[in-house]
This record gives sequence, structure tokens and C-alpha cells, in this order.
Amino acid sequence: MKKLFSTLTLLACLAVSHFAMAQDSLLKTGKDFLASGDFDNAIIVLNRAAQQNADDLEVQKYLAMAYYKKRDFAKALDVIEPALQRDDADVITFQIGGNIYKALEDLKATDKMYKRALKKFPKSGPLHSEYGEFLWAKKDFDAIEYWEKGIKEDPSFAGNYYNAALYYYYTKDKTWNIIYGEIFINMESLTERATAMKGLLLSSYKEKLFASADLTEGEEKNKNQFSKAYLETMNKQSTIASRGISTETLTMIRTRFILDWYKNSATKFPHRLFDYHQQLIREGMFEAYNQWLFGTVENLPAYDNWTKTHAEQYNKFINFQKGRIFKMPQGQYYQQL
Repeated sequence: MKKLFSTLTLLACLAVSHFAMAQDSLLKTGKDFLASGDFDNAIIVLNRAAQQNADDLEVQKYLAMAYYKKRDFAKALDVIEPALQRDDADVITFQIGGNIYKALEDLKATDKMYKRALKKFPKSGPLHSEYGEFLWAKKDFDAIEYWEKGIKEDPSFAGNYYNAALYYYYTKDKTWNIIYGEIFINMESLTERATAMKGLLLSSYKEKLFASADLTEGEEKNKNQFSKAYLETMNKQSTIASRGISTETLTMIRTRFILDWYKNSATKFPHRLFDYHQQLIREGMFEAYNQWLFGTVENLPAYDNWTKTHAEQYNKFINFQKGRIFKMPQGQYYQQL
């Protein structure tokens, strides 16, 4: 009898294992079809996975995404809505739901869903970023509050820096679009958004920060201590800007800024971006970094020429950059709305 029981137990375990392997195989095949852009086959395979196990959240998410990618938003909604009600619904589930609701232009449902998602995941950078984008599309300026909250709660997520930098670029603020823009470029250095942000960053130095000979002019009501320290330190380099703003002058300005910042403000306001600048200065790579940051958008032929005439510096920085991941730590948030 014991031998029979053991055999039955073994057979049951093998059946469960086989079912799990089959389910995983269907999910993987469906994901592969989805990644290749074959949405019809993704839907066929993922529907079969859903028939085998209707409770598999991963299958529900990818099936909803497949319908969304095919632009069958009504079916995508049918799949994702039950998933959104589950206790184990994760951040990605809500992101997919947000995309579907927005595609259906159901503003009320979208707003309600994001608020519920942020209540469940109050420290999620992606959810803060996407809800801010939803508000911004409605011309609701409260969007910046969510991007700032996302930066504070999840400083390693790049999207909120991107959105906040764009927002501040079109305000009178002289500090945060520069700080956030450069952070974003270092976090997401190889994308088209990063290239566009480089151009915006150069324009910020030219058209905003150094547009006036006195950088502190009009800042009398600025109560942000970090911003005041930043502008006062930059203001000491204003005479260099009299030569015009270029990659070369920005390298000089930013080098002197870091040296001064670490004499007077770094203890009070430790900052990963400035630590990185200091590291590059010490290791003789700051000029190459500034060429990479500004030269590519200021004058590409001149940048290409610089890389050839300074090949050792350029290669040293590029090889160094390939081996690092830039992340902002918790506790270095100094903005105050």
C-alpha cells in the first residue's frame, strides 16, 4: 500500500511539473511573438496559456499587452481589468492598464486607476512618471508634483528627471532643468531622448543660466538653499561666460564650479552628480566628458576632430563610461515645491 501511495504521489508531482513546464513554454513563446511584433500569433499562444491557467498574472499581462499592441483596445481592457483587481497586481500591471485606458481616452478611469496604483505603490518612480505625463497631457500643472515625488521616492528611475527637466526648461527656474537634465543624460545615455536632452542642456546654459551677467538677479524670492548655493557658486564663474558659452568655456566654468563647491557647499549638500564630476576631474577625464555632453550637439564636426586629436583622452573616458551605471542615491533630494 505504501509503495502504491508513493507511486501515485510521484505521478502527481510529475503531472504538476509537466503542466508548469508547458505553461512556461507557452508564455515564453507568446512573449517571443510579442517581442518580434507578431501580435496575432502572440494572442493565439497566450490565449491557450490562459485556458490552461486562468489565474496566471504574467499570462494576463502579456495577453493584454498583445491586444494593446494590435490596437484592439476593447479586448485588451477585458483582459487587464480583472488583473487590476487582484491583490497581487504589480506596478507593471497598472502600467499596462494605464496605457489601455489612455488609448481608449477614458480620462476618468485613467485618473482613478493611477490614483489607486499610487496608493498601493507610493514609492514607484514609473507610476509617478506616467501619471504626471497623463496630467500634463491635460495641461494640468500638478504633473510636476508627481515627477518631483517620483524623484524623491525612487531616485534611480530616469523618467521623472526627464519630465521634470523639460518642465523647468519652460519656467523661469535656472537650476533644476540643468541638474535634472544632466542626471537624466547619465542615466539614459544611449537613447534619442538623451541626445535631445543634451541640446536642451546646452540651450539652458546659454539662454537661461548665463543670459544675465548676474546669475542671482531675480532670485531674491528663491528660498531653496541648494538652488541659492548653486547659483551663487556658478555666479563666480560668470566672467568666463563673457567669452561666450561653448564646450570649451563650459568645461572651464564647470571645473571651477566643482572646485569651489567642494570648498563651501558639498558637506551641506552632498550630490552624486557633483561627486561624479569631481571623480572625472581627478582622473583627467572631465574635458572628454564635457565634449561628449556638449560637443556632440554644439558642433559635431568639431567634436569628431577633437576625438581624433585627443584620442587617448577620448578612449579613456569612453571605456570608463561603458563600465559604469549612474544612479542617484536616496537622501540627496533638495527640491522644495
